[in-house]
Amino acid sequence: MTRKNPQRNVSKKEAARQARARRARRAQIRGWSIAIALGAAVVGFIFISAAGAPTGVTETEAWDLPAIGPTAEAQDRVALADFGGSPTVVNFFASWCVECDRELPGFRTVSNELQEQIDFVGIASQETGNPLLMPERHDVTWWTLAQDVGGRNRSGLSEGLGARGMPLTAFYDAEGRLLHTQLGALSEFQLRDAIRQLYGIG
Repeated sequence: MTRKNPQRNVSKKEAARQARARRARRAQIRGWSIAIALGAAVVGFIFISAAGAPTGVTETEAWDLPAIGPTAEAQDRVALADFGGSPTVVNFFASWCVECDRELPGFRTVSNELQEQIDFVGIASQETGNPLLMPERHDVTWWTLAQDVGGRNRSGLSEGLGARGMPLTAFYDAEGRLLHTQLGALSEFQLRDAIRQLYGIG
């Protein structure tokens, strides 16, 4: 009668245990990799999901509005075509808008840093008071400034871009194509993230 070798049996059991452990570790690593990838995707697109998906508009939006500002004259105009060749961030605001008041300091900081690479335009929309109040308060009168027209309350362009209130920010590429509209306020971090994703700047 052949006797079983206890040492051989133990080795097989240990080898099987180690194989199961290796498979479990590989499964855990795959799980963590998937979780990290999904987390990065969520963070990367949070500024879009927070306030609406990209508009999908690819044609040039040829708006043309009356200019406002400390040196603007009655006949002066501001048109999207004026900014061909540079990415353009258009921020809509109103003097009564609390969220505009909160977001504009971040816009001022970012626009000061990136003014050589990106054009920033401010458009007073749904305005019931002084359209220069918000730019003056936050020292962005050096932006190109315009007054929205038409619509329900001098708000035709912002309404056309989907605004339900203020603020609204529209991101155009260097060819004048609308890449994304952001409904609601943007923090400085969200603005920087949007510029990085849409323009590769920052």
